[in-house]
Amino acid sequence: MSLPRYEEYKDSGVAWLGSVPARWNVSRLKEVIRSIESGVSVNATDAPAAEGAIGVLKTSCVYDGTFRFAENKAVVEEDLARVSCPVTEGTLIVSRMNTPALVGAAGLVTQSHPNIYLPDRLWQVSLKNSSPGFVHYWTLSGEYRAQVEVACSGTSSSMQNLGQDQFKNFQIALPAEEEQQIIATFLDRETAKIDALIVEQEKLLVLLAEKRQATISHAVTRGLNPNASMKDSGISWLGDVPTHWDIKRLKFIATVQTGIAKGKDTSGKETITVPYLRVANVQDGHLALDDVATIDIEPEQLERYLLGKGDVLMNEGGDFDKLGRGALWDGQIENCIHQNHVFAVRPHGVSSRWLNQVAGSQYAQFYFMGRSKQSTNLASISSTNIMELPVVMPPADEQEEILQFVEQERAMVDVLMQTADHAIDLLKERRAAVISAAVTGKIDVRNAA
Repeated sequence: MSLPRYEEYKDSGVAWLGSVPARWNVSRLKEVIRSIESGVSVNATDAPAAEGAIGVLKTSCVYDGTFRFAENKAVVEEDLARVSCPVTEGTLIVSRMNTPALVGAAGLVTQSHPNIYLPDRLWQVSLKNSSPGFVHYWTLSGEYRAQVEVACSGTSSSMQNLGQDQFKNFQIALPAEEEQQIIATFLDRETAKIDALIVEQEKLLVLLAEKRQATISHAVTRGLNPNASMKDSGISWLGDVPTHWDIKRLKFIATVQTGIAKGKDTSGKETITVPYLRVANVQDGHLALDDVATIDIEPEQLERYLLGKGDVLMNEGGDFDKLGRGALWDGQIENCIHQNHVFAVRPHGVSSRWLNQVAGSQYAQFYFMGRSKQSTNLASISSTNIMELPVVMPPADEQEEILQFVEQERAMVDVLMQTADHAIDLLKERRAAVISAAVTGKIDVRNAA
């Protein structure tokens, strides 16, 4: 969409803002703020408040720039009398204390929630003589974020605080209130269109990932010959496998090496510093080695915990999607060891590539979930249960044929997924650009709205 500029501009008097439409005024934010309120710190459960019950907002309720009412927790009974500042329609909820990327994040409240209250880390900003929708879109602009970054302070790089005085002194370009509403209405429509396209691309990514997993798992458990003679595997959740395939427990074709536990006292002892692989480094089918930690160990421990080329790494647990998640270690880092939450499975009767592929299949993931200890959103599996995994074993030449097919399929789907990811990035850039241009007067949307 190509939109015109305003007929006449003037110097805003603010170097980073540049020119603004002639009839717009550059004001301090405090000139349109009626009040800023905040709640108090209260104890709450992990569960959201039931309908009609007293709840307190999570700070995550505005993380993505929209207000999400569902992001709340039930207040414990002994703190019910202490809650303050109920959520009110037409206000902005602002995160005043958070990580650098999230401090200052704001969402627009479109409906009052009298039983849901603010915690002390959120502000509720009530406005006067201005459109809440316009001001909210302004908080999504680069011009707003730049002021947040300059104004914030904190005792650490991981947690920043936005002061009220600094917030009130932010500079904002404002048209007349009626025009603000016109711009907000235009952006409601345009961002909804873009958001719908983003959702479609995200759905495509999910479908592609499911297709890739299903195709790979079928190849790993059924082979590539649709006419092959089949037999009962003897495992109900695995079903039939080709007649000429074997099935062996992992413990008969590999050994498992457990990792080192962090926190051992080494004071007064000779130590060496070595790279240290964690669960975060072991992704689904690949390794993330951009951020590898180090640990001090005694020299004689190096051999005990050292990773070897060809080891298949499997995660002990964490979130459900991390359970048993594996990747192949190819000696990428010299003298690298692993933590106790990452198992190093060392094959001796099967190829590392085939075992790694089996570990990432749907049937292996099903096995891991069935043998794991589970709690809310978390699961873990023992090395003993890992070693009981039934491993399907085609002949070596057929393994290689299947692996080549899997690599080709993965590469093809990965290209499609990269294309979808790129489309999402472009759409998000477009969304941000349209918002920024509209709220700073770089484009005239009055006729378009």
